[in-house]
Amino acid sequence: MRAYAISETKFVQLGFNIMTTSIFTYQTLLNGQLVPSSEMTNLAFSGFAHFTALQVRNKRIKGLDLHLGRLRIASIKLYGRALSDDLVLSHINLAIKNGPENQSITIIIFSPKGEFTTESMHSEPAILIRTSPPENGPLGPLRLAVIHHERTLPEIKHVGEIGKTYYLHQAKRQGFDDAVFINKNGNLSEGTIWNLAFWDGESVIWPKADMLEGTMMEIIKRQLTKLNIPQRCESIDLNQLSKLKGAVVMNSWTPGICVTEISSNKFKGSDQLVSILRKAYHCEPEENVLMDKI
Repeated sequence: MRAYAISETKFVQLGFNIMTTSIFTYQTLLNGQLVPSSEMTNLAFSGFAHFTALQVRNKRIKGLDLHLGRLRIASIKLYGRALSDDLVLSHINLAIKNGPENQSITIIIFSPKGEFTTESMHSEPAILIRTSPPENGPLGPLRLAVIHHERTLPEIKHVGEIGKTYYLHQAKRQGFDDAVFINKNGNLSEGTIWNLAFWDGESVIWPKADMLEGTMMEIIKRQLTKLNIPQRCESIDLNQLSKLKGAVVMNSWTPGICVTEISSNKFKGSDQLVSILRKAYHCEPEENVLMDKI
């Protein structure tokens, strides 16, 4: 098998001398093998693809069943078939086994037949795993601009979504930190790379709209249920924001980042919501993939 690794090197300049220190080489694995440079061009144009992103801490993962389920369901919808959970786990195991204690892992499922062809309709999907340094997300608090936008196939975490970055830039130009989307019905749905949650002083409220239901969101939901903390799902328009006490965004990086403003609506109780969500996330068990699944 051909082998190729993408390495990262840290340079520290001290006076006129440059000291070079090697750090961990994060890897890109295609079907379990290090990706050859000759194949990188084709991968760059594999847009008919979906993915999941997860965090590894102490070589353990939370919500593994949710990540596997996401990949399986999206593959069946896009390709009419899915790689087995055991096969996907074997690739995750390899990345964790050869990696540091803490890291980020992105698992991409794509069609080797490429885009703009009917050959990709029923092709056997391939799996690409990319490792990178661990992420915890921004500290916050965040101020969010409201932008009218609806993602294509919102229930699938697909690659190449130009809108996420474009609308982030639009929000920054307006003086905000990021953006949240509002649909054609006037209801809030999700953020650029985030799920939303709100707090009315008693219950956690999830927006009711077409969106990607993230793995962190699903972790929090099931742990809130176990903790007997009230939660509900309802349509939320801009007029309702003034009645809510707190708001957060979340994704695989973090269970909650405080949001202090959405458009002109300010929230004073977001810290309380963040505390509740972090408690729920802490209750989610970690899985040792190396021992439990392989």
